[in-house]
Amino acid sequence: MATAVDNEAGELLQLVLDQERCDGVMFARRVAAHYQRLGLGTIACRPEKISRWKKGRSRPDRRTTVAMTDMLGVPFDQALALGWPHWLRLALKNDRALLASPWTPSGTIRALEHVGGPADMERREFVITGGTLAALLASWTAAAPATAVLPSDRRPQINQDTVRLIEDRLATLRHLDDQIGSAETYALACAERRMITHRVRSTSYSAATGRRLFAAAAEASRIAGWCAVDSGRPAQAQRHYLTALRSAASAADPVVSANILGFWAMLRYSTGDSAGALQLVDAAHRHAARTGSSRMTAVLHARASRAHARAGNTLASRRAEHAMFDAYDRAGLPDDEPACVYWINRDELHGWAATNALDLRDPRRALTHHAAITAAHRTGTHDQPHPRTAALRLTREADAHLALGNLDAAVHTAARAVQALGGVTSSRGTSLFTGLRNKLALHPTPLVKDFLEST
Repeated sequence: MATAVDNEAGELLQLVLDQERCDGVMFARRVAAHYQRLGLGTIACRPEKISRWKKGRSRPDRRTTVAMTDMLGVPFDQALALGWPHWLRLALKNDRALLASPWTPSGTIRALEHVGGPADMERREFVITGGTLAALLASWTAAAPATAVLPSDRRPQINQDTVRLIEDRLATLRHLDDQIGSAETYALACAERRMITHRVRSTSYSAATGRRLFAAAAEASRIAGWCAVDSGRPAQAQRHYLTALRSAASAADPVVSANILGFWAMLRYSTGDSAGALQLVDAAHRHAARTGSSRMTAVLHARASRAHARAGNTLASRRAEHAMFDAYDRAGLPDDEPACVYWINRDELHGWAATNALDLRDPRRALTHHAAITAAHRTGTHDQPHPRTAALRLTREADAHLALGNLDAAVHTAARAVQALGGVTSSRGTSLFTGLRNKLALHPTPLVKDFLEST
């Protein structure tokens, strides 16, 4: 059976072949010729070798790797650090821009120009290992922030009023995602990022204005990453988050940095990498402390609690939950907090705690947290949730009822989830609901049959 690494080798090698505009036969000949040109001797250039690499049946030896990396313009030490087949990403121009560009404003611009295009839409894999993630975080910490760019005939000056309008558009985009879902919002976020990137590349600005521009580019990339997550495209999301982190480094903005790292942590634990998620949360906490935002701190504790729950660590998850609620209790008015955490309230905290309980096979505790949300809505102390949020919560609540054998309650709650989602696009919501339907199908009562037929 092919492993994930085998599949990645096949996909990455094919992408390299496509970029180099050659088939396996021609590529094997080119590698053999380069091998000989470097004085390494001679090797066979049979195309079957490329086929075996693609299928994971073999991999290039050290000398062949020397020849291939030299031919493709990949630093050999970086190839050794990443290993096979991961280093092939450095042979792809877009991936090289993201992974190997210097952590400078010019490197950030290069990354911004290479993400979100048609090629990204076709990519199913963009794996960042734990070691690579640690190296990226170290580079981010040491990155140089943006400096002033002097006016010239080719670079008209951009003023802070223009930047403020861009920031207002991004705030609207965040709220628009709540209402229309991720599919349409993704395209809008990518368009915003392209527009901001053009401004950064073609205008002059003061250091303060430049950092605000890079912060705006980071937020546009962060929104695109979130939309990719919600649309079920984790590899694409990871590329956007890495680009966002580069932009945040050029912005030297602790709010933007902490927010990006928190969202990226969600992606990591959702795809099975709880350790990587906790790496990101730890880095985010250092920046959140500089923001003075209790809501931001609460979010990061929530991300940690989710990562621990996904890893099955009940004690650590509950400890992070308590820290999450404690931080939120210290929060001031929403207008006194960063705009990007507008969506955080006590209901969100109970929702995270309920999901943790489900992951830790404690459905009764999950329902306790769902009951707290319902009570707040009944008393009118909290606003009604947005459609996607409501549908996700109700689907998980139905799952908890089903786990306790409350079939009628599960079906009625699931029906409310369908009504709540309405026409909002969310692959996460659809996937979660499909999983619930499959569980309900194991209980073919008349009530369940009617529900499944109607949905």
